[in-house]
Amino acid sequence: MSEDLVARLRERFSDIESRESLDWPALNCPAGRWLELAAALRDEYGFDFLTDVTGVDWNDAEPRFTAVYHLLSSEKHVYLRVAVDCPDDAEPEVASVSHLWPTANWHERETYDMLGIRFLDHPDLRRILMWDDYPYHPLRKEFPLAGIETELPDSEVAAETGAKVAGAPMMGGPFVAPEQGAMSEREPRAKDQTWTEKNPKPKT
Repeated sequence: MSEDLVARLRERFSDIESRESLDWPALNCPAGRWLELAAALRDEYGFDFLTDVTGVDWNDAEPRFTAVYHLLSSEKHVYLRVAVDCPDDAEPEVASVSHLWPTANWHERETYDMLGIRFLDHPDLRRILMWDDYPYHPLRKEFPLAGIETELPDSEVAAETGAKVAGAPMMGGPFVAPEQGAMSEREPRAKDQTWTEKNPKPKT
């Protein structure tokens, strides 16, 4: 089923390519063909639910940013992953599919917020986790693991508390989870636990 689906899609869309995947079928789609492919996947191939939108910052590679879409056919019980490279590294953007799958609305906003990928013609492209004027995109590779101290956006709260936004993650990243043991005991923990909120990270 999966191989047949990919073969049929590649026969119709000659410029898409198979993408290496360990689970479900996956494709690479040029940004200029994404809307056409997306509409066909929904209307003709039965992918009626978009389960997630995310992105990848490849850092030194070109193109640097890739938007990744996870689709489900609830009738055929088949998943499909579609990766769309952003042509411009400085201003990464791809077309929004929120008019095809309503779930894309918030998923695209989160990807924009965390990675700075803009979704063209999105009806309400605002940050969804950070505040509107937050100057960074926390999932970009240049964003430090310990976060960046930033002024609180609410001047009254800042004046009352004298606080700034705490760096996040708070301590010791990267975070790792034990590979064995009960699931209740496998919550990710800081790899480096020599510094905490109470004991500042040693200066190197």
